[in-house]
Amino acid sequence: MKRAFRLAGALCVAVLALCGAAARVDGWSAAELALLQSLQIDQLAPAPPDRSNAYERVPAAAALGKRLFFDARLSGNGQVSCATCHDPARQFQDGRALSQGMGTGARRAMPLADSGRGAWLFWDGRKDSLWSQALGPLEDANEHGGNRLAYARVLQQHYRGDYQALFGAMPELDGLPANAGPNGTPAQRAAWQALTDGQRLAVSRVFANMGKAIAAYERTLGHGASRLDRYTAATLRGEPGAAQILSAAEKRGLRLFIGKGDCISCHNGALLTDQHFHNTGVAPRDPQRPDAGRAAAIAKLLADEFNCLGPFSDARPADCQELQFIADRDPKMAGAFKTPSLRNVALRPPYMHAGQIATLDAAVRHYAGAPKAVLGQNERKPVPFTEAEMADLVDFLATLSGPLTGATK
Repeated sequence: MKRAFRLAGALCVAVLALCGAAARVDGWSAAELALLQSLQIDQLAPAPPDRSNAYERVPAAAALGKRLFFDARLSGNGQVSCATCHDPARQFQDGRALSQGMGTGARRAMPLADSGRGAWLFWDGRKDSLWSQALGPLEDANEHGGNRLAYARVLQQHYRGDYQALFGAMPELDGLPANAGPNGTPAQRAAWQALTDGQRLAVSRVFANMGKAIAAYERTLGHGASRLDRYTAATLRGEPGAAQILSAAEKRGLRLFIGKGDCISCHNGALLTDQHFHNTGVAPRDPQRPDAGRAAAIAKLLADEFNCLGPFSDARPADCQELQFIADRDPKMAGAFKTPSLRNVALRPPYMHAGQIATLDAAVRHYAGAPKAVLGQNERKPVPFTEAEMADLVDFLATLSGPLTGATK
């Protein structure tokens, strides 16, 4: 935390005149102002390209991906689409503690805006790209519950022209079974094994390209400016009305967020996340079978045929440094989960990886208490917040809400 303030202070020295004007608004120090500036959405750098997906910035791929995203035919029962759990009207999540597709999942749906900016996807980071992440639920029995060959047939029947304009000719599927895949029912797995190596490879490539198109759509989703962004911008300019953009309670909560509470140690940068994994002592839904989180995900990631180094990736091995040098023996990863962005957090309860905490007030109290972890060790230490301070923090978190940007409908 001290290092963050030193860096912030150094940044503010470079714009001393600006900070001098801003300091007259609500009495922020130069270091604090620079830290607030680092949280602004306009400080978000352009997303780096995903070398494993050559189509992520192709408009036609995004257009196809959007149609696939909302297509319930891409499920085992014809009733579940990506939008079932990632509803545009609910911040691209579903408001449930546990996601509900063809069955009930083990965790809650994460929101999608700006989700491809981190190296790892899902609460446990078991995927290393947005396109690979899109594929997982399609074959999960509790989510879409479908299989690769059935999906290839949907594309052949309903999207063939658009698909072939992007990815080239589709494989011939005549004579193949209606359903087959490596992760389906026993009958579907047996049918998959009965295919030739070439047939399995061709169908899997169609499946991978589906993910790449969906990812191209999802990367268009971002965050717009919140009240905190507007307050910070006006404060840095020293505008006379800046102090009225946030209430006194919200500003007290902001000071706690970057100060006493040290929330900013994990919720930093323009997306208010460090994109890393932490054990914060969140109680498991089933104490007898606690979720190992990141610790159990790394082996899955390394074995995934759709990872950056896999046969369907468009990347060179040199582009996959994160995967090649992954820390796979870190004991701190037991019970650790990805830090979510706090942007729009007040609009998307419940909270934590399996919706264990219903309200922001309860979430703040959890972090203040820093309970002992059931699995691994809680990184947090108790913070002696008063009741008034916890209420101020909750008020502040509501200032992080703003519109979503991109092709949201």
